[in-house]
Amino acid sequence: IGLDEASVVKTCGSYYRNYGLSVRGLVMHHQIDPVEFDEQVDGSLPLEDIIKPDVELRAMLKSIKTRRWAFTNAGNNHARRVLKCLGIADLFEGITYCDYSEPDFPCKPEREAYDRAMCEAGVDDAQLCYFADDSAKNVEAALNLGWTAVLVSPAIRTMGADKTHLQIQSIHQLPTVLPQLFN
Repeated sequence: IGLDEASVVKTCGSYYRNYGLSVRGLVMHHQIDPVEFDEQVDGSLPLEDIIKPDVELRAMLKSIKTRRWAFTNAGNNHARRVLKCLGIADLFEGITYCDYSEPDFPCKPEREAYDRAMCEAGVDDAQLCYFADDSAKNVEAALNLGWTAVLVSPAIRTMGADKTHLQIQSIHQLPTVLPQLFN
């Protein structure tokens, strides 16, 4: 894209903060092909060497007494690889992901992404949606739609003054803030 390495890191970070994911900004401002980007960048990451099965996460997810649906800004292949590496792929009925082959693909925190997740999961009532994410913008968007949303962040973050949200430092703490979902 014609930038030195330090500028790429800074630019991608800015795009992530402004658009929900770096590839969205790269498409908008540098006309990169998101499918090619996904194959060459996300597809080349040695995830199997980096991400190991999380038995604690698996046990926690198995104890949820409602349906489980993955919702990510990653592309399909990357999302499936991460879930497989974590040892939890079989615990989800489906995945709503960013379809990079779709022009102007929706992504969190855009409303269309949340609407798509509900449609793909076959859920009509936003109050039946429970959501955990590490992005305050994504959590705020979910709250605005009537979802129950949990921010996962090691640092305490505040959201809009009128927003009531749950926060945990690790996804493993989810049962402490949503005990009604667990056996």
